[in-house]
Amino acid sequence: MPANKKYLTRSPFQKFAKLTAAFIGGYMVTEALFMALMAWTDAGSMLFTLRYAGFILWVALMIVAFIGKNGWVIWGIYLLITLILSVITCLGNTTAPL
Repeated sequence: MPANKKYLTRSPFQKFAKLTAAFIGGYMVTEALFMALMAWTDAGSMLFTLRYAGFILWVALMIVAFIGKNGWVIWGIYLLITLILSVITCLGNTTAPL
């Protein structure tokens, strides 16, 4: 059964934004989250967790990017989350260096 045409993205710019947000933006958020966790907890256990949970999180963020209506909004949200997690990482490295 083919997809309903009214739910498909027609704009090539939106397709590009969703595709790059799914792959690159989702990966950035996943890595930033685990870097923030490594800054505040044991890095060895977080690296082991990243192997499995990181992939699951990355796939979930890909799905969210394709479900969204506007790819540029998804990019903005992913960049904002990455920025917040990067600040948390920097604070963790300066206040509680391991």
